[in-house]
Amino acid sequence: MVSSTSGSLEGLRGHNRERVVHALSRSGLASRAELARLTGLSRTTVSSLVAELIGAGLVVEREDVPGAAPGPGGGRPPVLLALDRSAGSAVGVDFGHSHIRVAVADLSHTVLAEEVIDFDVDGESAAALDRACALVEDAIEQAGVARAAVVGVGVGLPGPIRLGSRMLGSPTILPGWTGMRIADVLEERLGLKVMLENDANLGALAELSFGAARGERFAVYVRAYSGIGAGLICDGRLYRGADGTAGELGHVIIDESGPVCRCGNRGCLETVAAEGAILDLLRRTHGDDLTFPRVVELAAGGDAACRRVIADAGHQIGVAVANLCNIFNPSMVVVGGTLSGAGDLLLDPLRDAVSRYAIASAAQDVSVVRGVLGERAEVLGALALVFAEGEGAFPLRVAVGGAA
Repeated sequence: MVSSTSGSLEGLRGHNRERVVHALSRSGLASRAELARLTGLSRTTVSSLVAELIGAGLVVEREDVPGAAPGPGGGRPPVLLALDRSAGSAVGVDFGHSHIRVAVADLSHTVLAEEVIDFDVDGESAAALDRACALVEDAIEQAGVARAAVVGVGVGLPGPIRLGSRMLGSPTILPGWTGMRIADVLEERLGLKVMLENDANLGALAELSFGAARGERFAVYVRAYSGIGAGLICDGRLYRGADGTAGELGHVIIDESGPVCRCGNRGCLETVAAEGAILDLLRRTHGDDLTFPRVVELAAGGDAACRRVIADAGHQIGVAVANLCNIFNPSMVVVGGTLSGAGDLLLDPLRDAVSRYAIASAAQDVSVVRGVLGERAEVLGALALVFAEGEGAFPLRVAVGGAA
């Protein structure tokens, strides 16, 4: 007969095992000392739990990891730990306005398969969902993982997501998707757990987990492309607001008498600084077939009009970011999306505006950098959503000695 005390102790130990597993899921790679810090457990407890997980084949040791930080006193880097592929896999789906990208990764954050297709996502939602589901099935097969090992699917859409209903929060963005419980539909179609998120939030998670914002506790990711959105990282975690609408930077009013925005207001930031606004200003002189990559190419070659329009966009975004810095006080602003392809042509006037319009202490606290993940940021963020927030929603298969 097992006493209630021993049962309670085993229950606590099982809970602590899950804490270690989820910490590894979030970080991908970590030393025993880092796991102690992440979980709040003692180093002795962590070492004991790790030994059990290694014995069960759920955790593996990784030595000589490229780029690993040296140990104390400049010695050899510590042995890093990662979840074995048998611990599970995650799927990421990025619905852009004109593409669908899918990736599968194991819980050590290694991407096992990735596919992308051009597709008019703004059009027929049913067709987009069909193609996405087919891509997910193909990617899972290509990755060589069992469906039963998939712990969750992170999905990104270019619009605000209402947390309560898991639906789009604006009828004017992706109108063909309005009223659809997108996560519920995908869960039924795929037979897998689904987490739905705004694309800028996913970019923020990606840059926090894998990119320019690693180690930052308070950061902003600005996704500047056909729309402009911001993902907010508060104390190391994604901040969504009351029901998911936090970070709609593109709808900050820049000019009350400006152009009418798709949201119904006048003079929103994206009416003067998003990709479409830039192209509209230049097509009269540069032709109707002008694309933003071509604008960047021309600007790099010295085209005065292209350089001016990009700089003006950077300034306007910088004004909005300065106000955000005054309110949120981030230590880093990471700029991604297609506009970031302009590099310092966009970022220098953006930085100048932040320096001018943010209060001195907020301006001094923040650095403005270009994102490093490019067009893969959102799908990597969809994976990071599962890695970072799967605890509770997606119970990992942790069975050691019969305890979960």
